[in-house]
Amino acid sequence: MSRASLEKDPTEVAAMFDDVAARYDVTNDVLSLGQDRRWRKQVVAAVAAVAGETVLDIAAGTGTSSEPYADAGVRVIPADFSLGMLKVGKRRRADLGFTAADALRLPFADNSFNAVTMSFGLRNVSDSSLALREFARVTKPGGRFVLCEFSAPTNKAFRTIYNEYLMRSLPPVARRVSSNPDSYVYLAESIRAWPAQREMAQIIADAGWSSVRWRNLSGGIVALHHAVKA
Repeated sequence: MSRASLEKDPTEVAAMFDDVAARYDVTNDVLSLGQDRRWRKQVVAAVAAVAGETVLDIAAGTGTSSEPYADAGVRVIPADFSLGMLKVGKRRRADLGFTAADALRLPFADNSFNAVTMSFGLRNVSDSSLALREFARVTKPGGRFVLCEFSAPTNKAFRTIYNEYLMRSLPPVARRVSSNPDSYVYLAESIRAWPAQREMAQIIADAGWSSVRWRNLSGGIVALHHAVKA
């Protein structure tokens, strides 16, 4: 299945995330068997932000991924295009500056951030390359970009098992714990159609980022890509 066949109208995608916002974090925790917590820690370590820096956390959802930066004294802007997600996040952490933002047209000036990070959101953007260029635009020279996204398991046998889990097991589990289980069928299909590690690295490089590298997490279920703005 091609990525083009999975593309949805941005309004539909935003509405989908609005629907699942209330139970989004719980659902992710269950579906990932708790691995999402480990992945978030790895992202924070890769961004390596220090006090005095400013981080843009795009597709931050309810702000779970942004909290570690704020708790460490780093200025972080949790941004998302789902107003439902932002509302849930604001109720949880009123001290964070939640901002409505379209990844294709970020409401920030050039060279604003020391680092930009995005976790599990690029698959839902209609033009990944344009979004990556936008991230570069708002990043300061020498700043970094960290992408955490689902990828291709490196072991062939495990990859088969994983794909079976996505399409057979994930939807029934989602029906038990999610407020909108049908949305997770779309998410499972988008994961299967997403580029593998090396291809994703090339897409990031083609968008103008340099020193692109990646590291596999959980056997390649997730890949952590790191790049620098020249």
